[in-house]
Amino acid sequence: MDISKEFSQYIAHLSQGLGHADRHAGLSGYCTGLMLPLSRKSVEPMAARIDPLHASARHQALHHFVAKSDWSDRAVLAGVRDWVMPTLGLDSGCYWIIDDTGFPKKGKHSVGVARQYCGQLGKQDNCQVAVSLSLASAQGSIPIAYQLYLPKDWAADPVRRKAGGIPETQAFATKPEIAQAQMRQAVAAGVPMGVVLADAGYGDETAFRDGITELGLLYAVGIRPGHHGVGAGDCAAAAQSLGWARRKTYTAAPGARQ
Repeated sequence: MDISKEFSQYIAHLSQGLGHADRHAGLSGYCTGLMLPLSRKSVEPMAARIDPLHASARHQALHHFVAKSDWSDRAVLAGVRDWVMPTLGLDSGCYWIIDDTGFPKKGKHSVGVARQYCGQLGKQDNCQVAVSLSLASAQGSIPIAYQLYLPKDWAADPVRRKAGGIPETQAFATKPEIAQAQMRQAVAAGVPMGVVLADAGYGDETAFRDGITELGLLYAVGIRPGHHGVGAGDCAAAAQSLGWARRKTYTAAPGARQ
């Protein structure tokens, strides 16, 4: 299939989660911009490259779509998930990978920005942090949930919340709590279950590990040395996860030596 035709079909699929048809052009333009070889993937250089004769008008339209238009990022991400999942070979097993990503920032007005650990820099610095849940297999991986972490001082500051357009319903939640909510949503959506993988930033939390077990999932998570919250249930979960992974990794081909 011609790549431009396949791209158009993909955008049409994602547009089903946007609601009003007048948002479809914004999604198409924005995704086109993301695919272009631009040094900065912000709406202004995107608009100049996509529609150079009407760059100002296109810039305004893209900015409105990204910053002000009322559509659900979760619905669009669910569309991405449903499009990609059939290509991942999930019948052979999969993993749910919990992680967070830091985005270095210089200012103080971007929602959620604070001095906190930034993985990109490997140290504490001014940044935003997003928690993600990815679905992975031997064929590849796809993020299926993504949420900006809102630090306590942001969550408790009504002035900053209003200026940043933070919904009143958005309360403070720790990163493990965000990850737990993402996993519950994935289970409710019927995403194929896999072994949950996470580092010690999540694995140290007993409530996080217990929450995974309550969802009927196995896990293999990092736990810092000397951590005292490990029980028999954790050891059992680790043993089951290891056995599952070994079975998936070492399943022999027909006629192969076992």
